[in-house]
Amino acid sequence: MNAPAEAIEARPPEKKRRPKRDIDGWVLLDKPVGMTSTQAVGAVKWLFSAKKAGHAGTLDPLASGCLPIALGEATKTVPFVMDSRKVYRFTVRFGVETDTDDAEGKPVATSEVRPTREAILDALGAFRGEIQQTPPAYSALKINGERAYDLAREGIVVELAPRTVIVHRLELVAMPDDDHAVFEAECGKGTYVRSIARDLGRVLGSRGHISALRRTCVGTFEETLLVPLDALRATSEANGDAAPMEALRPVGIGLETLPALRVSPADAARLARGQSIILRGRDAPIIEGFVAVMASGRLVALGEGEGGEVHPRRIFHSGAVG
Repeated sequence: MNAPAEAIEARPPEKKRRPKRDIDGWVLLDKPVGMTSTQAVGAVKWLFSAKKAGHAGTLDPLASGCLPIALGEATKTVPFVMDSRKVYRFTVRFGVETDTDDAEGKPVATSEVRPTREAILDALGAFRGEIQQTPPAYSALKINGERAYDLAREGIVVELAPRTVIVHRLELVAMPDDDHAVFEAECGKGTYVRSIARDLGRVLGSRGHISALRRTCVGTFEETLLVPLDALRATSEANGDAAPMEALRPVGIGLETLPALRVSPADAARLARGQSIILRGRDAPIIEGFVAVMASGRLVALGEGEGGEVHPRRIFHSGAVG
């Protein structure tokens, strides 16, 4: 049976299917609260009609801020961005510990104790440097192939082993009232600030969880460089649904923390064929470890130096820019 004419007209118009394209570069997204990292990647991928996309470090739905999204060839540099230091600004609410260690969880412990500024400052030293930290039960870590948060949501008791993480900096920024304190942390890979909030609350005898969280920096990707998703959408709509290309950053910014090696077009061609190159001459650089290989102003490969040679580890196609 055919649908009535009025029913057909009431249906919202379907979004026009966009042909997928080879888009290479980074979008430094200011992720909004309430959106998962996967949803954010999907939204950006659609706006750019990109064939391939990924992100450099998950942000919880509760969190906002720096979510670097790699498109195309930039996905090859994601591991180096994920290994970078990250900076978080977060608010701890004292008095309640939750099962998720943030405001979305259910209370599991309470306390009438509220810490003084002096007590907090005295306690922070134990959370700096190389520390042992137990990840939150609601995390993306895998247990026997299953995500911990999936198991926890099914009511299965999740026990994650403590692991070593590095907190380079942890500072008390403000205490707006007796129930809340604002902190800033600079952390290494794998550190959970939700765990810091939980463990700090326990040490202070006040219990606690994160009520607000923002990632302000990932490696060299600072807060001033971030672009809100609404701004990307507005730019696209204003230009007839065209991709907001002005927000696309070069592939090479994901490797800015690595030394750069400039080679001849001939050596670049060898690397592109998967062949190693030898660094010859009196002034040849001594390279050990990973290096970003450039030729004619373009990023051509990610190489690894060893014993006077550079071995290709990732090759970047001609469309990639440095």
